Amino acid sequence: MSGLELALIAFALMLAMIFLRLPIAAAMGLTGFLGTWYVLGNPNAVLNQMKTLSYDTFSSYSLTIVPLFLLMGQFATRSGMSEALFRAAADWLGHRKGGVAVAAVGACAGFGAVCGSSLATASTMGQVALPEMRRYGYSGSLATGVLAAGGTLGILIPPSIILVIYAILTEQNVVKMFAAAMIPGIIAMLGYMAVVMIYARLRPDAAVTAPRVPYAQRFRSLARTWPVLGIFGLVIGGIYAGWFTPTEGAAVGAVATGAYGVWTGGLNARSFLTCVLETAKTTGTIFLIILGAQVFNTFLAFTQTPQAMADWVTAAELAPFVVLAIMLIVYLVFGCVMDSLSMILLTIPIFFPIIEALDFGLSPEETAIWFGVLALIVVEVGLITPPVGMNLFIISSMARDVRMSETYRGVAPFVASDLIRVVILVAFPAISLYLVRLLF
Repeated sequence: MSGLELALIAFALMLAMIFLRLPIAAAMGLTGFLGTWYVLGNPNAVLNQMKTLSYDTFSSYSLTIVPLFLLMGQFATRSGMSEALFRAAADWLGHRKGGVAVAAVGACAGFGAVCGSSLATASTMGQVALPEMRRYGYSGSLATGVLAAGGTLGILIPPSIILVIYAILTEQNVVKMFAAAMIPGIIAMLGYMAVVMIYARLRPDAAVTAPRVPYAQRFRSLARTWPVLGIFGLVIGGIYAGWFTPTEGAAVGAVATGAYGVWTGGLNARSFLTCVLETAKTTGTIFLIILGAQVFNTFLAFTQTPQAMADWVTAAELAPFVVLAIMLIVYLVFGCVMDSLSMILLTIPIFFPIIEALDFGLSPEETAIWFGVLALIVVEVGLITPPVGMNLFIISSMARDVRMSETYRGVAPFVASDLIRVVILVAFPAISLYLVRLLF
Protein backbone atom coordinates (compact mmCIF):
# COMPACT_ATOMS: atom_id res chain seq x y z
CA MET A 1 0.00 0.00 0.00
CA SER A 2 1.40 3.40 -0.99
CA GLY A 3 1.75 6.24 1.49
CA LEU A 4 -0.93 8.27 -0.30
CA GLU A 5 -3.42 5.39 -0.21
CA LEU A 6 -2.73 4.88 3.50
CA ALA A 7 -3.25 8.59 4.15
CA LEU A 8 -6.58 8.58 2.29
CA ILE A 9 -7.81 5.60 4.32
CA ALA A 10 -6.72 7.31 7.55
CA PHE A 11 -8.44 10.53 6.52
CA ALA A 12 -11.70 8.67 5.84
CA LEU A 13 -11.40 6.94 9.23
CA MET A 14 -10.88 10.28 10.95
CA LEU A 15 -13.96 11.81 9.28
CA ALA A 16 -16.00 8.77 10.34
CA MET A 17 -14.93 9.33 13.95
CA ILE A 18 -15.93 13.00 13.71
CA PHE A 19 -19.36 12.05 12.32
CA LEU A 20 -19.74 9.66 15.27
CA ARG A 21 -19.32 12.68 17.58
CA LEU A 22 -15.81 11.83 18.80
CA PRO A 23 -14.05 15.08 19.77
CA ILE A 24 -12.05 16.39 16.82
CA ALA A 25 -8.81 16.51 18.81
CA ALA A 26 -9.23 12.85 19.76
CA ALA A 27 -10.17 11.83 16.21
CA MET A 28 -7.09 13.47 14.72
CA GLY A 29 -4.76 12.26 17.46
CA LEU A 30 -5.99 8.66 17.47
CA THR A 31 -5.89 8.38 13.68
CA GLY A 32 -2.39 9.86 13.57
CA PHE A 33 -1.19 7.59 16.38
CA LEU A 34 -2.50 4.42 14.76
CA GLY A 35 -1.25 5.48 11.34
CA THR A 36 2.25 6.23 12.62
CA TRP A 37 2.26 2.90 14.48
CA TYR A 38 1.39 1.15 11.21
CA VAL A 39 4.15 2.97 9.32
CA LEU A 40 6.88 2.49 11.94
CA GLY A 41 5.73 -0.92 13.13
CA ASN A 42 6.97 -0.20 16.65
CA PRO A 43 4.65 1.12 19.39
CA ASN A 44 7.57 2.23 21.59
CA ALA A 45 8.90 4.43 18.79
CA VAL A 46 5.48 6.02 18.44
CA LEU A 47 5.23 6.70 22.18
CA ASN A 48 8.70 8.26 22.22
CA GLN A 49 7.74 10.38 19.25
CA MET A 50 4.55 11.50 21.05
CA LYS A 51 6.56 12.60 24.10
CA THR A 52 8.92 14.70 22.00
CA LEU A 53 6.10 16.07 19.85
CA SER A 54 4.06 17.22 22.85
CA TYR A 55 7.01 19.07 24.37
CA ASP A 56 8.08 20.67 21.09
CA THR A 57 4.51 21.82 20.40
CA PHE A 58 3.67 23.38 23.73
CA SER A 59 7.10 24.85 24.51
CA SER A 60 6.75 27.17 21.51
CA TYR A 61 6.94 30.81 22.61
CA SER A 62 4.79 31.82 19.64
CA LEU A 63 1.75 30.02 21.09
CA THR A 64 1.72 32.22 24.19
CA ILE A 65 -0.04 34.85 22.09
CA VAL A 66 -3.17 32.64 21.98
CA PRO A 67 -4.17 32.71 25.70
CA LEU A 68 -3.22 36.40 25.92
CA PHE A 69 -5.59 37.40 23.11
CA LEU A 70 -8.26 35.09 24.55
CA LEU A 71 -7.90 36.77 27.95
CA MET A 72 -8.14 40.16 26.25
CA GLY A 73 -11.40 39.04 24.66
CA GLN A 74 -12.77 37.83 28.01
CA PHE A 75 -11.98 41.16 29.66
CA ALA A 76 -13.54 43.05 26.73
CA THR A 77 -16.73 41.01 27.08
CA ARG A 78 -17.18 42.02 30.72
CA SER A 79 -16.03 45.62 30.47
CA GLY A 80 -19.11 46.95 28.64
CA MET A 81 -17.29 47.62 25.35
CA SER A 82 -19.79 45.65 23.29
CA GLU A 83 -22.75 47.62 24.63
CA ALA A 84 -20.98 50.96 24.08
CA LEU A 85 -20.12 50.04 20.49
CA PHE A 86 -23.62 48.93 19.65
CA ARG A 87 -25.26 51.91 21.37
CA ALA A 88 -23.09 54.38 19.45
CA ALA A 89 -23.70 52.66 16.11
CA ALA A 90 -27.45 52.36 16.77
CA ASP A 91 -27.74 56.04 17.76
CA TRP A 92 -26.09 57.14 14.51
CA LEU A 93 -27.70 54.61 12.14
CA GLY A 94 -30.83 53.25 13.81
CA HIS A 95 -33.23 55.76 12.23
CA ARG A 96 -32.36 54.50 8.74
CA LYS A 97 -34.00 51.50 7.10
CA GLY A 98 -32.30 48.43 8.57
CA GLY A 99 -30.13 50.78 10.61
CA VAL A 100 -30.14 48.77 13.84
CA ALA A 101 -28.96 45.68 11.96
CA VAL A 102 -26.28 47.76 10.18
CA ALA A 103 -25.24 49.04 13.61
CA ALA A 104 -24.95 45.45 14.83
CA VAL A 105 -22.54 44.67 11.98
CA GLY A 106 -20.43 47.72 12.80
CA ALA A 107 -20.41 46.84 16.49
CA CYS A 108 -19.36 43.25 15.69
CA ALA A 109 -16.46 44.59 13.63
CA GLY A 110 -15.39 46.91 16.43
CA PHE A 111 -15.67 44.26 19.11
CA GLY A 112 -13.81 41.75 16.91
CA ALA A 113 -10.92 44.22 16.81
CA VAL A 114 -10.36 43.74 20.55
CA CYS A 115 -11.61 40.18 20.88
CA GLY A 116 -10.08 38.04 18.12
CA SER A 117 -12.69 35.30 18.37
CA SER A 118 -15.75 34.81 16.18
CA LEU A 119 -17.63 32.73 18.71
CA ALA A 120 -17.06 35.29 21.47
CA THR A 121 -18.07 38.12 19.12
CA ALA A 122 -21.29 36.36 18.11
CA SER A 123 -22.15 35.44 21.70
CA THR A 124 -21.44 38.87 23.19
CA MET A 125 -23.04 40.96 20.48
CA GLY A 126 -26.03 38.61 20.37
CA GLN A 127 -26.76 39.39 24.02
CA VAL A 128 -26.56 43.13 23.34
CA ALA A 129 -28.09 43.57 19.89
CA LEU A 130 -30.65 40.78 19.58
CA PRO A 131 -33.12 42.17 22.18
CA GLU A 132 -32.83 45.62 20.58
CA MET A 133 -33.64 44.34 17.08
CA ARG A 134 -36.53 42.27 18.35
CA ARG A 135 -37.85 45.30 20.27
CA TYR A 136 -38.02 47.31 17.04
CA GLY A 137 -39.82 44.52 15.19
CA TYR A 138 -37.00 43.09 13.09
CA SER A 139 -37.87 39.71 11.62
CA GLY A 140 -36.36 36.67 13.34
CA SER A 141 -34.50 35.60 10.20
CA LEU A 142 -32.82 38.99 9.67
CA ALA A 143 -31.99 39.52 13.36
CA THR A 144 -30.39 36.12 13.82
CA GLY A 145 -28.80 36.02 10.37
CA VAL A 146 -27.05 39.37 10.71
CA LEU A 147 -25.65 38.54 14.15
CA ALA A 148 -24.43 35.09 13.10
CA ALA A 149 -22.71 36.63 10.06
CA GLY A 150 -21.43 39.67 11.96
CA GLY A 151 -19.82 37.39 14.50
CA THR A 152 -17.53 35.98 11.81
CA LEU A 153 -15.80 39.37 11.59
CA GLY A 154 -13.99 38.44 14.79
CA ILE A 155 -11.98 35.81 12.93
CA LEU A 156 -10.75 38.17 10.20
CA ILE A 157 -10.26 41.64 11.67
CA PRO A 158 -6.95 41.69 13.61
CA PRO A 159 -6.12 40.49 16.14
CA SER A 160 -7.35 37.03 15.10
CA ILE A 161 -6.50 33.78 16.88
CA ILE A 162 -6.86 31.69 13.70
CA LEU A 163 -4.67 34.14 11.77
CA VAL A 164 -1.95 33.80 14.41
CA ILE A 165 -2.07 30.01 14.24
CA TYR A 166 -1.90 30.07 10.43
CA ALA A 167 1.17 32.32 10.65
CA ILE A 168 2.81 29.89 13.10
CA LEU A 169 2.03 26.86 10.94
CA THR A 170 3.40 28.43 7.75
CA GLU A 171 6.24 30.37 9.45
CA GLN A 172 4.92 33.72 8.27
CA ASN A 173 5.22 37.11 9.94
CA VAL A 174 2.20 37.66 12.22
CA VAL A 175 2.34 41.43 11.75
CA LYS A 176 2.21 41.09 7.96
CA MET A 177 -0.71 38.67 8.26
CA PHE A 178 -2.58 41.22 10.38
CA ALA A 179 -1.92 43.90 7.75
CA ALA A 180 -3.11 41.65 4.92
CA ALA A 181 -6.38 40.87 6.72
CA MET A 182 -7.27 44.48 7.49
CA ILE A 183 -8.71 45.57 4.12
CA PRO A 184 -10.56 42.25 3.49
CA GLY A 185 -12.04 42.62 6.98
CA ILE A 186 -13.30 46.12 6.18
CA ILE A 187 -14.70 44.87 2.85
CA ALA A 188 -16.49 42.09 4.74
CA MET A 189 -18.07 44.60 7.11
CA LEU A 190 -19.19 46.87 4.26
CA GLY A 191 -20.51 43.87 2.32
CA TYR A 192 -22.65 42.76 5.27
CA MET A 193 -23.97 46.30 5.71
CA ALA A 194 -24.89 46.40 2.02
CA VAL A 195 -26.72 43.08 2.37
CA VAL A 196 -28.76 44.46 5.27
CA MET A 197 -29.73 47.60 3.35
CA ILE A 198 -30.73 45.61 0.25
CA TYR A 199 -32.65 43.12 2.41
CA ALA A 200 -34.48 45.95 4.18
CA ARG A 201 -35.59 47.44 0.87
CA LEU A 202 -36.72 44.15 -0.61
CA ARG A 203 -38.49 43.15 2.63
CA PRO A 204 -39.66 46.43 4.26
CA ASP A 205 -41.64 44.53 6.88
CA ALA A 206 -38.47 42.77 8.13
CA ALA A 207 -36.68 45.91 9.34
CA VAL A 208 -38.44 48.73 11.18
CA THR A 209 -36.66 52.05 11.68
CA ALA A 210 -35.83 53.24 15.19
CA PRO A 211 -36.59 56.81 16.35
CA ARG A 212 -34.08 59.49 15.35
CA VAL A 213 -31.69 60.36 18.19
CA PRO A 214 -30.56 63.98 18.87
CA TYR A 215 -26.97 64.77 17.87
CA ALA A 216 -26.01 65.54 21.46
CA GLN A 217 -26.84 61.97 22.46
CA ARG A 218 -25.08 60.62 19.38
CA PHE A 219 -21.82 62.34 20.27
CA ARG A 220 -22.11 61.23 23.91
CA SER A 221 -22.51 57.60 22.88
CA LEU A 222 -19.69 57.94 20.35
CA ALA A 223 -17.40 59.29 23.06
CA ARG A 224 -17.98 56.14 25.10
CA THR A 225 -16.30 54.04 22.40
CA TRP A 226 -12.85 55.60 22.99
CA PRO A 227 -11.57 52.56 24.94
CA VAL A 228 -12.06 50.29 21.90
CA LEU A 229 -10.29 52.72 19.57
CA GLY A 230 -7.58 53.35 22.14
CA ILE A 231 -6.84 49.72 22.90
CA PHE A 232 -6.98 48.68 19.25
CA GLY A 233 -4.69 51.56 18.31
CA LEU A 234 -2.33 50.76 21.18
CA VAL A 235 -2.05 47.07 20.34
CA ILE A 236 -1.99 47.14 16.54
CA GLY A 237 -0.29 50.53 16.28
CA GLY A 238 2.31 49.54 18.85
CA ILE A 239 3.09 46.34 16.97
CA TYR A 240 3.53 48.16 13.63
CA ALA A 241 5.54 50.95 15.27
CA GLY A 242 7.94 48.35 16.66
CA TRP A 243 7.23 49.20 20.29
CA PHE A 244 6.60 45.55 21.06
CA THR A 245 6.25 42.14 19.42
CA PRO A 246 2.81 40.61 18.70
CA THR A 247 3.05 38.53 21.88
CA GLU A 248 3.97 41.57 23.94
CA GLY A 249 1.19 43.49 22.20
CA ALA A 250 -1.31 40.83 23.24
CA ALA A 251 -0.12 41.15 26.85
CA VAL A 252 -0.41 44.95 26.71
CA GLY A 253 -3.91 44.63 25.22
CA ALA A 254 -5.00 42.20 27.94
CA VAL A 255 -3.71 44.49 30.70
CA ALA A 256 -5.29 47.60 29.14
CA THR A 257 -8.64 45.88 28.61
CA GLY A 258 -8.59 44.48 32.14
CA ALA A 259 -7.76 47.89 33.59
CA TYR A 260 -10.66 49.45 31.71
CA GLY A 261 -12.95 46.70 33.00
CA VAL A 262 -11.89 47.45 36.59
CA TRP A 263 -12.42 51.17 36.00
CA THR A 264 -15.96 50.65 34.68
CA GLY A 265 -16.79 48.20 37.46
CA GLY A 266 -17.49 45.37 35.02
CA LEU A 267 -14.47 43.43 36.23
CA ASN A 268 -14.20 42.49 39.90
CA ALA A 269 -12.43 39.70 41.77
CA ARG A 270 -15.10 37.12 40.95
CA SER A 271 -15.44 38.01 37.27
CA PHE A 272 -11.65 38.20 36.94
CA LEU A 273 -11.40 34.62 38.15
CA THR A 274 -14.16 33.63 35.72
CA CYS A 275 -12.24 35.28 32.86
CA VAL A 276 -9.06 33.41 33.76
CA LEU A 277 -10.89 30.07 34.04
CA GLU A 278 -12.72 30.56 30.74
CA THR A 279 -9.45 31.53 29.06
CA ALA A 280 -7.80 28.42 30.50
CA LYS A 281 -10.63 26.18 29.26
CA THR A 282 -10.60 27.66 25.76
CA THR A 283 -6.80 27.57 25.60
CA GLY A 284 -6.81 23.93 26.72
CA THR A 285 -9.34 23.06 24.01
CA ILE A 286 -7.32 24.86 21.32
CA PHE A 287 -4.05 23.30 22.44
CA LEU A 288 -5.58 19.80 22.45
CA ILE A 289 -6.76 20.34 18.88
CA ILE A 290 -3.29 21.61 17.96
CA LEU A 291 -1.68 18.51 19.50
CA GLY A 292 -4.12 16.17 17.74
CA ALA A 293 -3.43 17.91 14.44
CA GLN A 294 0.32 17.70 15.01
CA VAL A 295 0.08 13.94 15.62
CA PHE A 296 -1.97 13.46 12.46
CA ASN A 297 0.30 15.71 10.40
CA THR A 298 3.36 13.82 11.63
CA PHE A 299 1.75 10.66 10.29
CA LEU A 300 1.15 12.42 6.97
CA ALA A 301 4.82 13.43 6.91
CA PHE A 302 5.86 9.79 7.36
CA THR A 303 3.68 8.81 4.40
CA GLN A 304 5.10 11.77 2.38
CA THR A 305 1.55 12.69 1.38
CA PRO A 306 2.08 16.49 1.14
CA GLN A 307 5.06 16.04 -1.17
CA ALA A 308 3.27 13.39 -3.22
CA MET A 309 0.23 15.63 -3.70
CA ALA A 310 2.40 18.63 -4.61
CA ASP A 311 4.27 16.49 -7.17
CA TRP A 312 0.99 15.19 -8.57
CA VAL A 313 -0.47 18.68 -8.98
CA THR A 314 2.74 19.87 -10.67
CA ALA A 315 2.79 16.88 -13.02
CA ALA A 316 -0.90 17.34 -13.89
CA GLU A 317 -0.09 20.88 -15.09
CA LEU A 318 -3.35 22.25 -13.77
CA ALA A 319 -3.73 26.03 -13.87
CA PRO A 320 -2.77 27.50 -10.46
CA PHE A 321 -6.13 29.23 -10.05
CA VAL A 322 -7.95 25.95 -10.78
CA VAL A 323 -6.01 24.26 -7.97
CA LEU A 324 -6.75 27.20 -5.68
CA ALA A 325 -10.47 27.05 -6.53
CA ILE A 326 -10.55 23.32 -5.68
CA MET A 327 -8.92 24.01 -2.30
CA LEU A 328 -11.40 26.75 -1.47
CA ILE A 329 -14.31 24.48 -2.40
CA VAL A 330 -12.87 21.80 -0.10
CA TYR A 331 -12.84 24.36 2.71
CA LEU A 332 -16.49 25.21 2.03
CA VAL A 333 -17.44 21.52 2.20
CA PHE A 334 -15.39 20.90 5.34
CA GLY A 335 -16.97 23.95 6.93
CA CYS A 336 -20.30 22.12 6.98
CA VAL A 337 -18.94 19.48 9.39
CA MET A 338 -15.84 20.92 11.11
CA ASP A 339 -14.86 23.95 13.14
CA SER A 340 -12.51 26.60 11.75
CA LEU A 341 -9.44 25.80 13.84
CA SER A 342 -9.55 22.10 13.01
CA MET A 343 -9.86 22.86 9.30
CA ILE A 344 -6.80 25.12 9.32
CA LEU A 345 -4.68 22.71 11.38
CA LEU A 346 -5.70 19.71 9.30
CA THR A 347 -5.41 21.12 5.79
CA ILE A 348 -2.57 23.64 5.84
CA PRO A 349 0.20 20.99 6.10
CA ILE A 350 -1.29 19.38 2.95
CA PHE A 351 -2.38 22.43 0.99
CA PHE A 352 0.49 24.78 1.75
CA PRO A 353 3.25 22.76 0.01
CA ILE A 354 1.02 22.62 -3.08
CA ILE A 355 0.44 26.39 -2.99
CA GLU A 356 4.19 26.94 -2.63
CA ALA A 357 4.81 24.88 -5.77
CA LEU A 358 2.42 26.96 -7.90
CA ASP A 359 3.17 30.22 -9.68
CA PHE A 360 0.62 32.99 -9.11
CA GLY A 361 2.96 35.76 -10.24
CA LEU A 362 3.72 36.68 -6.61
CA SER A 363 6.74 36.20 -4.38
CA PRO A 364 6.66 33.09 -2.12
CA GLU A 365 5.94 35.25 0.93
CA GLU A 366 3.15 37.18 -0.80
CA THR A 367 1.61 33.92 -2.02
CA ALA A 368 1.62 32.52 1.53
CA ILE A 369 0.04 35.68 2.98
CA TRP A 370 -2.58 35.97 0.23
CA PHE A 371 -3.55 32.28 0.54
CA GLY A 372 -3.81 32.65 4.31
CA VAL A 373 -6.34 35.48 3.96
CA LEU A 374 -8.36 33.49 1.39
CA ALA A 375 -8.34 30.37 3.55
CA LEU A 376 -9.40 32.39 6.57
CA ILE A 377 -12.34 33.94 4.70
CA VAL A 378 -13.61 30.59 3.44
CA VAL A 379 -13.16 29.04 6.89
CA GLU A 380 -15.16 31.99 8.19
CA VAL A 381 -18.03 31.02 5.86
CA GLY A 382 -18.06 27.61 7.57
CA LEU A 383 -19.13 29.30 10.80
CA ILE A 384 -22.47 30.23 9.23
CA THR A 385 -23.20 27.24 6.98
CA PRO A 386 -25.35 24.32 8.13
CA PRO A 387 -25.34 21.79 9.64
CA VAL A 388 -22.39 22.62 11.94
CA GLY A 389 -22.15 26.40 11.71
CA MET A 390 -21.11 27.25 15.26
CA ASN A 391 -22.30 30.88 15.07
CA LEU A 392 -25.73 29.69 13.95
CA PHE A 393 -26.08 27.51 17.04
CA ILE A 394 -24.88 30.29 19.37
CA ILE A 395 -27.38 32.83 18.04
CA SER A 396 -30.16 30.24 17.79
CA SER A 397 -29.71 29.36 21.47
CA MET A 398 -30.37 33.02 22.32
CA ALA A 399 -33.39 33.39 20.03
CA ARG A 400 -35.45 30.38 21.03
CA ASP A 401 -38.57 31.86 19.43
CA VAL A 402 -36.88 31.76 15.99
CA ARG A 403 -36.80 28.44 14.16
CA MET A 404 -33.42 27.26 12.93
CA SER A 405 -34.78 27.16 9.38
CA GLU A 406 -35.48 30.91 9.63
CA THR A 407 -31.91 31.53 10.79
CA TYR A 408 -30.62 29.51 7.80
CA ARG A 409 -32.69 31.67 5.44
CA GLY A 410 -31.57 34.85 7.15
CA VAL A 411 -27.87 34.03 6.87
CA ALA A 412 -28.01 32.93 3.21
CA PRO A 413 -27.57 36.47 1.73
CA PHE A 414 -24.51 37.00 3.93
CA VAL A 415 -22.99 33.73 2.70
CA ALA A 416 -23.54 34.99 -0.86
CA SER A 417 -21.73 38.22 0.10
CA ASP A 418 -18.82 36.17 1.43
CA LEU A 419 -18.56 34.15 -1.79
CA ILE A 420 -18.56 37.32 -3.91
CA ARG A 421 -15.79 38.70 -1.71
CA VAL A 422 -13.74 35.53 -2.15
CA VAL A 423 -14.02 35.81 -5.94
CA ILE A 424 -12.90 39.46 -5.82
CA LEU A 425 -9.90 38.71 -3.58
CA VAL A 426 -8.88 35.74 -5.72
CA ALA A 427 -9.06 37.85 -8.87
CA PHE A 428 -7.21 40.80 -7.32
CA PRO A 429 -4.50 39.65 -4.86
CA ALA A 430 -3.27 43.25 -4.61
CA ILE A 431 -6.27 44.08 -2.39
CA SER A 432 -5.00 41.78 0.35
CA LEU A 433 -1.37 42.69 -0.21
CA TYR A 434 -1.78 46.47 -0.46
CA LEU A 435 -1.07 47.28 3.20
CA VAL A 436 1.70 44.69 3.37
CA ARG A 437 3.47 46.29 0.42
CA LEU A 438 2.80 49.79 1.75
CA LEU A 439 4.08 49.15 5.27
CA PHE A 440 6.89 46.72 4.57
